[in-house]
Amino acid sequence: MDPNTTMPTTPSVSLPVSLVADVQDALLMVMTDLQRLEGLLDHATANLLERFGSADRAMAVLEGQHAEELARIRLNLNQAVTELQFHDMATQLLVHTGQILKGCAWRLAAEAIAPDEDEVPMELDPMPSRPSPVTQNEMDAGSIELF
Repeated sequence: MDPNTTMPTTPSVSLPVSLVADVQDALLMVMTDLQRLEGLLDHATANLLERFGSADRAMAVLEGQHAEELARIRLNLNQAVTELQFHDMATQLLVHTGQILKGCAWRLAAEAIAPDEDEVPMELDPMPSRPSPVTQNEMDAGSIELF
């Protein structure tokens, strides 16, 4: 071995540019799907909240006639609204996952594909520094980071 040859200090892997481009495309497609899922969750949650509001207004009309039954129904509706916090947790996870995928896609491209001479180097969005904003695995236990 030539003593003047320097060995890289970090391990590296050579990948074909076509593979890197395919992986980047796949990551960006997954990100798009996650954004669509977030939109679907937002739409469903908005519809649910509207329906809960309608039910609450309808019950207010009947307030004096069946107070005990209405109190039980209102309690159930309030608990259901509280459980809609699942949407907030799911959205936080989707956004976090999307940020990671986007960061991976652009970093992969930046590392594997050298910019053209006249091209301005791309500024990468930083990846989230923490693993996840939501530590909850079920509706009855866990914690959630509020933004």
